[in-house]
Amino acid sequence: MAMATHCTFPFSYVVSEVSRGRGSFVRKKLVRAVASGDSVAPAMSEESKVKLGGSDLKVTKLGIGVWSWGDNSYWNDFQWDDRKLKAAKGAFDTSLDNGIDFFDTAEVYGSKFSLGAISSETLLGRFIRERKERYPGAQISVATKFAALPWRLGRESVITALKDSLSRLELSSVDLYQLHWPGLWGNEGYLDGLGDAVEQGLVKAVGVSNYSEKRLRDAYERLKKRGIPLASNQVNYSLIYRAPEQTGVKAACDELGVTLIAYSPIAQGALTGKYTPENPPSGPRGRIYTREFLTKLQPLLNRIKQIGENYSKTPTQVALNWLVAQGNVIPIPGAKNAEQAEEFAGAIGWSLTDNEVSELRSLASEIKPVIGFPVEYL
Repeated sequence: MAMATHCTFPFSYVVSEVSRGRGSFVRKKLVRAVASGDSVAPAMSEESKVKLGGSDLKVTKLGIGVWSWGDNSYWNDFQWDDRKLKAAKGAFDTSLDNGIDFFDTAEVYGSKFSLGAISSETLLGRFIRERKERYPGAQISVATKFAALPWRLGRESVITALKDSLSRLELSSVDLYQLHWPGLWGNEGYLDGLGDAVEQGLVKAVGVSNYSEKRLRDAYERLKKRGIPLASNQVNYSLIYRAPEQTGVKAACDELGVTLIAYSPIAQGALTGKYTPENPPSGPRGRIYTREFLTKLQPLLNRIKQIGENYSKTPTQVALNWLVAQGNVIPIPGAKNAEQAEEFAGAIGWSLTDNEVSELRSLASEIKPVIGFPVEYL
């Protein structure tokens, strides 16, 4: 399988000055409240939230992906320990402290099925419970996913898997339940299962992931017949991976009112400026973002850095803001620690100019993209 994906299935900061971006003052206030030991959970501004597709669910304009939590088969240099657990907990709390309360997980992340160390859902559930013990009124939006395994058949398999996820998450319902990828067969049954989950009150909204334009339209119409909106399609999308634009997925999402949730929005770290031809990423990512690729990426990264300096923003924040500027897009970068979570929060509350958005697109178009998740083309 091509590894540039959010699926392990085998087939920085708080801005210290108010002048640094329109969203900085809010984040500064939130962190100060937490540092002072305030027992009231930081409130999430309604201005920082958007409706997810045609559903009634509102989530923050940027979410946090938690694929890496508990994983030792792709992330974390193939190991999971107490230090990484503490860092993940820091990422969770810091995200909330900075106004980001939307977390995306999946039943396969960190699971034994994917040779992981501990289920990401289990960790997220634990972190939520601990947070609510401190802040009883804390509002946290959770998205998870159903694995369309070949032996899972019928709508009942969706409900069974969802209830198992709820058990691991220690929740009675989740905000968003998604089909992680299209199945080899049985997709109509899976969609019926999503509808059943809504009607049974187990979820607030439903979505799909890695769905092509045709599959997206089919899913939308099947759910529409039951009066249920398809809220989202989660796909690989970044400045240097724009397949959703080229395949018609982005246009279809816009037309149908389906929110595009962008995973790998900073290209698994390649757009952060952290990696260079002399210092490529470790593990499987090093086979995707090679020295040769990173060499070709440098002119774009240099311009991203220059633009960021004009806003006192990091390259990561610029790359994420570029996605938000496309409209109808919620990026979900993966946060492994508190520092990353703080940095991600600084990606919203300000905007690149139209000229900057166009310039970055033009520079990025000169770079041949890496391979994505194969099923998105089916």
